[in-house]
Amino acid sequence: MSGQAIVSEAITMAGADEDGLELAVREHARLVYRVTYSVLRNHHDAEDATQETFIRVLRYRRQLIGVRDPRTWLARIAWRVAAGRRRKPPEVSLGDVEAIAVQLRSMTAGAEAIVLQKEMSGLLEKLMTTLPAKLRGPLALSMVEELSTADMRAVLGTSEAAVRSALFRSRQVLRERLATILDSKHGTQ
Repeated sequence: MSGQAIVSEAITMAGADEDGLELAVREHARLVYRVTYSVLRNHHDAEDATQETFIRVLRYRRQLIGVRDPRTWLARIAWRVAAGRRRKPPEVSLGDVEAIAVQLRSMTAGAEAIVLQKEMSGLLEKLMTTLPAKLRGPLALSMVEELSTADMRAVLGTSEAAVRSALFRSRQVLRERLATILDSKHGTQ
């Protein structure tokens, strides 16, 4: 029996007993949390949205019988719950991003390479928060969840072409912003 078939069976059994739901939660809690966190960008809000997602799964478990891919179904529910809870995204000034870029430039290679990588990841994460939601969402699902364009299409409720376009545009914007920040800090004119 495949992993998805086991999960589908476990969620379906959730109507009959709590053990089935517990198995489904154990199997997919991390996926659901990462999806909600990618939208909400706050640990506590993401935890609340994760719990709400599984409450909805329990409420709508009878609809799972016709679902081909429970993982995508859960990701879509998580996305919708998080989008419903989303508040105005925190404003991150480019000054904050530039401060991190200055720190990156001052570091030397060698033993500090791991720290440099973490700082670059932090910089990219902050730059991602400056993207509009329509570009940030597909990028987060692609990078964090490693979902295929077909799965992202199902989660976002749009076409695959729109997903690919949003991914291309979001990566292009990130490249441009990162280049601008690094060029300004290195004195390139």
